[in-house]
Formats: sequence, structure tokens, C-alpha cells
Amino acid sequence: MIASAHLDTFARDNLPPASLQPEYVFELPGLQYPDRLNACVELLDKAVERGSGGKTCVVTPAETLTYAELQERVNRIANVLVNDLGLIPGNRVLLRSANNAMMAACYLAVLKAGGVVVATMPLLRAKEISYVVQNAKIAIALCDARLAEEMEKAKPVAQELKQLVYWGEGVLERLMAQPDYENFAACNTAADDVCLIAFTSGTTGQPKGTMHFHRDLLAICDTYGKHVLRANTEDRFIGSPPLAFTFGTGGLVLFPMRAGASTVLLERAAPDDLLSAIEQHRATVCFTAPTAYRAILSKLEGRDISSLRKCVSAGEALPKATWEAWHQATGIKILDGIGSTEMLHIFIGSPEEEIRPGATGKPVPGYHAKIIDENGNALPPNTPGRLAVRGPTGCRYLADERQRKYVEDGWNVTGDTYLCDKDGYFWYQARSDDMIISAGYNISGPEVELVLLAHPAVAECGVVAAPCPERGQIVKAYVVLRASFTGDAAMTKALQDFVKSEVAPYKYPRAVEYVTSLPKTDTGKLQRFRLRETAASINAKLAS
Repeated sequence: MIASAHLDTFARDNLPPASLQPEYVFELPGLQYPDRLNACVELLDKAVERGSGGKTCVVTPAETLTYAELQERVNRIANVLVNDLGLIPGNRVLLRSANNAMMAACYLAVLKAGGVVVATMPLLRAKEISYVVQNAKIAIALCDARLAEEMEKAKPVAQELKQLVYWGEGVLERLMAQPDYENFAACNTAADDVCLIAFTSGTTGQPKGTMHFHRDLLAICDTYGKHVLRANTEDRFIGSPPLAFTFGTGGLVLFPMRAGASTVLLERAAPDDLLSAIEQHRATVCFTAPTAYRAILSKLEGRDISSLRKCVSAGEALPKATWEAWHQATGIKILDGIGSTEMLHIFIGSPEEEIRPGATGKPVPGYHAKIIDENGNALPPNTPGRLAVRGPTGCRYLADERQRKYVEDGWNVTGDTYLCDKDGYFWYQARSDDMIISAGYNISGPEVELVLLAHPAVAECGVVAAPCPERGQIVKAYVVLRASFTGDAAMTKALQDFVKSEVAPYKYPRAVEYVTSLPKTDTGKLQRFRLRETAASINAKLAS
């Protein structure tokens, strides 16, 4: 292990032991990083040194910053962190904001000062914030003043938090304006110093803190960014994922800066907002989820998004129908991909010329993937099993026993069921815990969801297993209907018949419950574990 620059050793002390970490692979040229490395220096300072200081870097509805202007802002915030708030290398810093230039600058400033970023979703409530603060032992926070209410509510519980500074009402800005704060000497961090603790979004239960190194932030740029996305200096990135979500961190900050490009940061990025911003800012690369692409499709008439040349989808499986409809409407082949907070970003996904519609793709150069059975044995082609992956990044949970489940024999086992065809393409089946076993049949809950979503009456749905004494489990669908449709027995039969007509009849939902909304994370992912809990509790009440 390289000598750490961290004086606060909490993060390193709480890394999983080497025996429980995955095997890291650095065989791809360009991944041999020096021992001393600061990600902010590589992404920002070196761009200015190369003469790109006058080039646009960050665009928002409120302001535009060049690389040099962003560098000065980052330096000023880093000085505040060290000189006014007492940050020492290794301290964790909580960041809370929607996507904007100050959020990006604070993120980079923490890296430059040798701190550890802990960015949180803007919609988190006090209880959730305090959970993060307590688990990561956070003493310093920088927060958008518009989010002060929940932060103030969290303070009595999150007693580790000693320094809380807001921007937007002048407090942080006044500190930044002090003389001689325009320059800052970057902390001489090690390549394997922890610089980010990203908490999982909670699709499978209690959030887990995932720890990433300075080299990891560059590795995803030099694998997926370089070999699959292939951005250039003239690109302008845009998207919907929050910067607190690693999909957003990579797609809206790291990838564009590593390529010397620019990024558009939107505080509101619903499909209507995103469509308008693409049109206004002439964005060329878009990062968002399948649901957004599907929603935008119905709004394209009369709109000009001809500037777009790359579209990336992740977060949920991309339906083949959505891929085909987008391609037909725009001529763009959506780059599907699977990533995880544990792996930092996308590790399976193919460039345009290698895409097979419906498949997630092949492993990103620098990564290896395979399908294994319950005992860790590799499975033959076209056999569903557990997805295992390894590469230059990998799972390092913050003091969490669940590390033992995610990493097996040096491989990251993601919790996804996939099959790999004879040509090496990986095809998503379901989350491993979304597989429903009913009367001996293996049924993918997401597959049934995709069928139901094609019915004109269905706005949203979630499909999970419900306990059944006769069949072990049955398929249960929680359905949000569109306006003007009624959730009655006739509708239930119509939906069941529709599923039977589209997929094998044994996959139809034997139970349908109509709801007004579905439980989701702040990143918009369906929390199927909550639906499973609901289904199990209802069954238990009926049994009693």
C-alpha cells in the first residue's frame, strides 16, 4: 500500500481487509497510474496548464464558468475548507445540493484539499442525512442554503457534524472572497487514498457506504469514457442523474473534464426540462434513464435535438422497444450499460458499432465479466446465473459485513441475473433477488413489468414475488393506472390476459394490486424490496 497523505485515517482504517477486497486488474494501457495522484489536479489543473483555461467547462442556467474560472473557485473553496473550517487530509465532507456549478466546485475542492467527498441526494430527509453523517463520521458540511431545513433538523442527531456552512445566502461566498485565496497547493495524495464515500441508493435495503480512490475516478474515464463513450473536446454533456449519484458524477463531471469538454448542469432535469435544455444548449452527449428517453419520445415533434450524437442509458434495464423507438426517431443508438455504486460506474456496455439491441453489451475494456452459479462456478453460454465482474475498480464497503456477500473469490458479484451468449454479449434477466420462483418456474419480475408497461392503461408498475402456500411464490403486480382507467376485476383480467398473450402464460401476475404511487429512491429507481415487504406482510396477515 502506498504511503497515505491522510492524517485522519478513518477511511483507510475502515476499508475491508485485503482478503475481502476484489482482485483489481490494471492490464489495460493507460491504467498504470503514479503512486502520488490527486484527481482534481488531473481533471482540472492540468487542463489549465495545457492551455484550456479559457475554454468553457461548466454551463448552468445561472452562470457559465471556464476551466480557469472553475479552478479559481475550487481553490477558494479549498482554502476555506483548510484555513477556516480546519479540514485535514482524510476528513469527510458532506455535500448537499442539486446539480449546479457550486456543487461541482465543492466536490473538486474537497478532492484537491485531500478530503473525502460524501455527496448526498437533495431529497434526503433529516433521518437519512444523520445516518450518513454518523456512519461516515462527518464533521464538515457544505450545503446549498435552499436545503437548510432538513440539515438543521439533522444536526441534533448528527452530533459528529461540527462545521456546517451554506452557500447561496453569502456565508460561504464571503469566506471564499478572502485575499490570497485564489491559489491553492493541492494535497499530495496517494493514488489509493480514499477520496469518495458514495452511499448506495437503497434499492436493496439499508444504504451502504462504498469507498473509492483517487485513481478510481480516473480509471472509469480511461476505460468506459475513453473506449466506449469516446467523447472529444467539442462535446457538451447534459443529463438528469444527480451529482451525488455516481452515474451522474461520471457522466456530468468526470467524463467531460477528462475529455476537455464542457458540461451542462441542471437543477431540474425532468424529461421536459432535459429536452428544452438539450435544445437550448446544443448538447451533444446525454446521460439519463430509460424512462426519460421513453418520455421524451412523445415530445419530440417540432423540437430540435439534432446536436445530440451520443445517448447513454443506465440505472435500469433499457427495453429493446425503447432503444428501437429512439433509434428510429433520432438515428442515435443508445449506449446501454450496467454499473453500480460499488464499481463506481459502467462496466458492461458496448460502443455504437458493437451494439446488439436488447443486450447490455460486452465488458468495457479493462473489465472482465462472467456468469456463475451459486457455488461460483462459471456457467456455459446462454445459461442464466449471477453476474461477476472485476477490473480497475471494485467494492470496498465502509465497515460493513455485506462486503463478504458482494465479493466472492476476488470477483464482484453484483446481485444481477444475466446470461452471456456465445458471442460474449451479456443479456439482463433480473436483479438476482427479483427472480420469482413459482411452482418450479424462474420468472423475472422486470420482464413482466416491461410487458405490463406496454399496456395502454399502465403508467407504472412493480412486479415482485408474493408468498403462496401452494406454489411457493406467485407473481404479484403493483400497478399505477393512467387517468380514466379503473382498477377493477375487469381491468385485472385484461392485464393478466395481456401478459399471457405476450410472454409464457406461467409468467402472468396471479395477483394485481392498484396503487397511486410506487416506492422509489431519490435517483428514481423502483424499490422492489419495499414491495416484497408489503406483499409478505399482507400474506402474513391473511394467514393469521
